[in-house]
Amino acid sequence: MGTSGNQRVHLVWDWNGTLLDDIDAVIAATNAAFTEIGLSAITLEQYRETYCVPIPRFYERLLGRLPTDAEWERMDGVFQDRYAEHRVVCGLTAGAEELLARWRLAGRSQSLLSMHGHEQLLPLVRGYGIDRHFTRVEGRTGPSGGSKAEHMVRHLAALDGVSPECTVVIGDAVDDAVAAAYVGARAVLYTGGSHSRTSLETAGVPVVDSLAEAAALAERMTA
Repeated sequence: MGTSGNQRVHLVWDWNGTLLDDIDAVIAATNAAFTEIGLSAITLEQYRETYCVPIPRFYERLLGRLPTDAEWERMDGVFQDRYAEHRVVCGLTAGAEELLARWRLAGRSQSLLSMHGHEQLLPLVRGYGIDRHFTRVEGRTGPSGGSKAEHMVRHLAALDGVSPECTVVIGDAVDDAVAAAYVGARAVLYTGGSHSRTSLETAGVPVVDSLAEAAALAERMTA
């Protein structure tokens, strides 16, 4: 389906693993959480082949059972604490800042929707100096570990003049494609984050190796 009238493509960017190159911090925090309940550490390759949401299901794949409520609470707490420690040395994905600036200066719109906690996300995005490029920056409200789909509904509803059929979600996880489909938008998935290419391809949407490719493809998809 093409764009209608004079509407132009709107990009909804993911944060962790997409605009923010934080996969090393995620692995370190994940392994700290695993140690909390006696699980062995995993490699980046194992993480990318196994990761899924809801997060307790990801843990189930490695533990052989769903974690108990008490285990989940402990693991999530350790993950959040260790991630915060390791995140401080993470930078933006190569070329991300320039790409965001070019998109905005060309008169196109873009927003950011993350499953990172909203109150923590806002100062992070400001700290990297890219908040001015977005019409809206929104993080997760409520418990961690779930899907982005319902958050995407609220996100798009809050954007003036943006229709789902003119929207492309760019993220690093199958859940980004699920959330896009849930609202009638499209998706392009990036291989630099939480999933292997093989895992991403199960979503049935285009998979690319750079954010520049993702943005260029998004524009062609809605032309």
